[in-house]
Amino acid sequence: MPQKRVAVAMSGGVDSSVAVALLKNQGYQVFGITIILHSKPDKEHSAMLRQVTESLGIPHHIIDLRRHFRRQVIKPFCNEYGQGRTPNPCIACNQHIKFGLLLNKARKMGADYLATGHYARIETNPNGYRLLKGVDHGKDQSYFLYTLGQQQLRYLLLPLGELYKNQVRRIARELGLPDNAGHESQDICFTPNNDYRSFIAGHVSCQPGDIVDTNGKVLGKHSGLAYYTVGQRQGLELASDKRLYVLKLDARNNRLVVGSQGYLLSNSLNANHLNWISGKAPQDRDNITAKIRYKSPEAAASLRLNQDTAEIIFSQPQRSISPGQAVVFYQGEVVLGGGTIESSEIS
Repeated sequence: MPQKRVAVAMSGGVDSSVAVALLKNQGYQVFGITIILHSKPDKEHSAMLRQVTESLGIPHHIIDLRRHFRRQVIKPFCNEYGQGRTPNPCIACNQHIKFGLLLNKARKMGADYLATGHYARIETNPNGYRLLKGVDHGKDQSYFLYTLGQQQLRYLLLPLGELYKNQVRRIARELGLPDNAGHESQDICFTPNNDYRSFIAGHVSCQPGDIVDTNGKVLGKHSGLAYYTVGQRQGLELASDKRLYVLKLDARNNRLVVGSQGYLLSNSLNANHLNWISGKAPQDRDNITAKIRYKSPEAAASLRLNQDTAEIIFSQPQRSISPGQAVVFYQGEVVLGGGTIESSEIS
């Protein structure tokens, strides 16, 4: 029986490098693909990739997807900020670039599967494929994968999902992978020095406007809505005898609404652009948990569906729910799906 071929998305870092080693050890025929998304690898990064792929003994290909990345990730990212929302570009990149374009290109190159170094798991059952959290809950990245569906999962391998990060690092040492394979990617890969505010300033027209309280009283001036996020306290430059936080970015009126910390708590939110990994909404909608951002803890909630939108009602109020971010739904270890936060209701 011929070996199955696997394309591994490679950054040169320890996670994707160990993914290659694990898949080779399992008998797959492996080749690496590095995608150029915003800038070509510098000499140091190119040398690191060459070291890693030579050490692992695999063919390596570089694919330039900058034009697609600008159109499908960077432009929507800037547009969303311009409308007073807080987008998550990593989710858009996974949906359109890695598990869209890259998966298709890998298949055309003869790969039976695409593999990545994400910490999450894929499980098959009689009804298809399920996406599960990685066993290392401290590194679990299933939140970023909620846009996947059955058509993608059938061609994906996530070899690190059953491992803890310290195990991955130990495997790297045992295999003698180059020390510089410890490279970790930054939060937003296309913003220099991870300074997204400066990046936004160069791509979005930021008009000063009023800072108002919850009654509409003008308290000061803001520099442009794109510089602020819900829950922010620093940088408001307001004279007040109480702590004030950003509550809302009112793009229609170019106003920044601020108030006391209590106003940041919300009992519910509305979400659109829903995706269900199984292809259909869960039957049990009263016993789920939801995450309103990657680093937030899961919160007990229930779902109320209305065609293409959902209302998520939390058992306990949640803080700083931000329109534009993703809300992801779970039942235990299983990722049900998710959507984009449209609005929230103050508790």
